[in-house]
Amino acid sequence: MTVRHRTGPPRAAASPVDFTDFYQAHFHRLAVQLYAYLGDHAEAQDLTQEAFCRVLERWDRISAYDDPSAWVRRVAWNLATSRLRRVRTAVRHLARQREEHVPGPEPDRVALSRALASLPASQRRAIVLRHLTHLSVAEIADQMDAPEGTVRSWLSRGRAALAISFTERQEAHDA
Repeated sequence: MTVRHRTGPPRAAASPVDFTDFYQAHFHRLAVQLYAYLGDHAEAQDLTQEAFCRVLERWDRISAYDDPSAWVRRVAWNLATSRLRRVRTAVRHLARQREEHVPGPEPDRVALSRALASLPASQRRAIVLRHLTHLSVAEIADQMDAPEGTVRSWLSRGRAALAISFTERQEAHDA
């Protein structure tokens, strides 16, 4: 024996309701209800649309209910209530946050970032892996899928380019 969940007494044998007709008959009314509840027209329409998408996935079963609109209405209201809960939680979280003032980067950090950005990608990556993550040449070669000699070359060329960049910066600063 199969038990069907219905909202009301069983419907007399009738042809199933067409989803398009059902959607057109109930979308606007439900969206207006959610708009009044949420105060956000776009959010109300999105949640109503989501509820109808969920109905469509189960339409073969839900269309046999005495009142399929009750099912979609319940889903839409549950979605709206969940949305309000998430918004309230986010607002409470933001209210507990304190603005933290962080000083900007030091001039040397800005200069290093600019100098690194001027290097070819392979040299820049090798320099960062070697000097900031302290990987060995062998580990860099393995990670970059390159021979160790190539990695040594990238490191050497990258260091030379950085030295020139910082020498030029220092000379400009001294002048």
